[in-house]
Amino acid sequence: MSEPDVASLRARILADPGIILDDVELMRAIVQAERRGFGRQVVDLRGVLVERLEERLDRLEDTHREVLAAAYDNVAGTAQIHRACLMLLGAEDFAGFLHALTNDVQNTLHVDLVRLALEAPAAEPGSGLGPGALKEAVVALPSGGAETYVTAGRGGPVRPVVLRGLSRASPTVYGEAAPEIRSEAAILLDLGTGRLPGILALGSHEEDRFDPEQGIDLLTFFGGVVERALRRFLA
Repeated sequence: MSEPDVASLRARILADPGIILDDVELMRAIVQAERRGFGRQVVDLRGVLVERLEERLDRLEDTHREVLAAAYDNVAGTAQIHRACLMLLGAEDFAGFLHALTNDVQNTLHVDLVRLALEAPAAEPGSGLGPGALKEAVVALPSGGAETYVTAGRGGPVRPVVLRGLSRASPTVYGEAAPEIRSEAAILLDLGTGRLPGILALGSHEEDRFDPEQGIDLLTFFGGVVERALRRFLA
């Protein structure tokens, strides 16, 4: 190798030592050269290599902890949804279903407000449709209101579950509690042939309780259970 080539290579290595330090084969060759005594100019880089390996080990341990935490959260979330489903399936009538939804399920899922909103063109939007003391547990939506709600009026593809933060929650759905709701999960409900759709809204006072980056599989399953239970009571 000519002197200009050596100078160029030296300059590159000095500018970015990682060229050598991140290359396992190069590091192994340097260490072997040092062991064979190939000149006094070969520097013992074993300490540097050990440091690099320790850094990689630390990163692997961090990743391992993150994976374990995510797995634990997923298991815990699955257990919560399963408990909520059993509570709803145990209801013997519509009033019992609404009571379980707005009390037991609300507490189990750690949300601050649960609202069932059904399209009812003949009723005033936001008016209560539930029985007796549970009147506000079910609120009326205008015709087409369920799809409009989950798409925020923007149209486009309609997803079964929407997770979002809220700068201003809907008074139609949350009533007087709307100013306190900072994030929500909106689950679109298909109530069967011949019936208008609805939504199940899970509202939280926490801004980051529901976020678009979160998974929706468990809430999609939960929505399916709510749909089937409602079809039975609305038959």
